[in-house]
Amino acid sequence: MPLMTQVLQVPADDRATLEMWSRSTAIRAGLVTRARIVLAAADRLGTTETARLVGVSRPTVILWRDRYAEHGLAGLDDAPRSGRPKEVDEAAILAATLDPPPQKLGVTHWSTRLLGTHLGISDATVARCWRRYLLQPWRRGTFKFSTDPQLEAKIRDVVGLYLNPPENAIVLCVDEKSQIQALDRTAPILPIRPGLPEKATHDYKRNGTTTLFAALEVATGKVTDQCYDRHGKAEFGDFMRKVAKAYPDQELHVVVDNYHTHKHAEINAWLEKNPRITLHFTPTSGSWLNLVEVFFGIITRQAIRRGTFANVKELVTTISTFIDGWNDRCHPFVWTKTADEILPHVRRQPTSDARH
Repeated sequence: MPLMTQVLQVPADDRATLEMWSRSTAIRAGLVTRARIVLAAADRLGTTETARLVGVSRPTVILWRDRYAEHGLAGLDDAPRSGRPKEVDEAAILAATLDPPPQKLGVTHWSTRLLGTHLGISDATVARCWRRYLLQPWRRGTFKFSTDPQLEAKIRDVVGLYLNPPENAIVLCVDEKSQIQALDRTAPILPIRPGLPEKATHDYKRNGTTTLFAALEVATGKVTDQCYDRHGKAEFGDFMRKVAKAYPDQELHVVVDNYHTHKHAEINAWLEKNPRITLHFTPTSGSWLNLVEVFFGIITRQAIRRGTFANVKELVTTISTFIDGWNDRCHPFVWTKTADEILPHVRRQPTSDARH
């Protein structure tokens, strides 16, 4: 006879597991729902209130509340189904998925429905197999090989600075984030509400651009910054003088990319007059080696992308305010991969497979 316990006793370990399940996007939706039911019951919510909160029927709440009371976490799994289990040829699904669809279908990749029809099985069966083996035919990543003839030497140089910085020297990563747009929406932002995210209009107004120059100190995460209207040799030279002034007595090793302004004759002449400053260049198509790019991603996500700016001055003020706050809470940027671990993954590999 089902248990009708009004207050469900949930041990701390079970609660931690249930809370993790209730927030997960990687487990079955049914298990997420059952975890939410049990947590609601443990928090003394009634059957009707739990059903309304979770979006299920009252009998469903009673079923899974009682199953947990009787069997614990194991009771939330699906019970074995009667009859002979279905036989699924997962090898055939995998083989078909990894081959391109027939040309007559006119598609670039399989969908669960197309592959299910092709193999004479349900699309749900295909979807389960794809989830099990982490196959996502609808996704495509990108890559780019560097053609820099000094690829290995530059990687070893930059990675060596990160892993074994020179004694009594500062390692900085410098770059510019150009064409940051001061965008304003055509209507006020609708603020976040329980159950609803913040909303903004799809269309926007452009109110100018700025370029952020930043120097990231690898050992501390501190950032020296300056915004300019342009990003030529004059601006890069002015910023480097600001960086030199911020570190007046230290030897500086500065990681930069291969943008032509970084190698301009005027910059080289200035470096000759300031021998304590040395530039270290990343390989071409190797900006991922420059740790300041990580910081650019952080400021974009946290301060720029969702901001609204009536003019460039507001944008520049927002950037400066964020960096001031960042420097109060900054942390070291730790590089972990050695050059020997990186190089096998960045060298172009010969292949005889025409599909590649």
